[in-house]
Amino acid sequence: MQSRLRVHGHPIQPMLVTFPFGLFVCATVFDLTDVLGGPAMLGLVGYWTAVAALFAAGLAVAAGMVDLWDVPGDRTRRTAVTFNLVNASVAVLFVFGALMRSGVPEHGATGALVLIELMGLLVGAVGVRLGASLVRQFDQRNAEPTSFDGFGPPATSVAGGFGRRRSR
Repeated sequence: MQSRLRVHGHPIQPMLVTFPFGLFVCATVFDLTDVLGGPAMLGLVGYWTAVAALFAAGLAVAAGMVDLWDVPGDRTRRTAVTFNLVNASVAVLFVFGALMRSGVPEHGATGALVLIELMGLLVGAVGVRLGASLVRQFDQRNAEPTSFDGFGPPATSVAGGFGRRRSR
């Protein structure tokens, strides 16, 4: 599987997936703290953190759809499709939570909302495992022989050493 969207040879989509998941975790922590009696401001911070995570999830899903075009039709494709569906379902759960609280003054969190968010994080953990599986499958297909020689001077360097001039 060769990703169309790459930065310095690395696929972008696995990098993009980490942002929404981390923001979803932060939003859940803020909302849990709000429900357990923390300052009301934490509910507002949790709401806007979830909204930011949803925008980041949209970018990750779009990158995943672009990458899905190039995935061969074998086990890797099934894993990639499942991975994208799991990530989309996490986003749907958090969209539902954001819509639940959009009409609430100061966007405060409730116990039911925190349960929905925890369920979303549990589904997201399945996505993390699938993403790790995809990365392993990708690495096995595109493995190049590596060694520590890659850190030294190029093989075609001058006999005098890298960066040193020969005296004449």
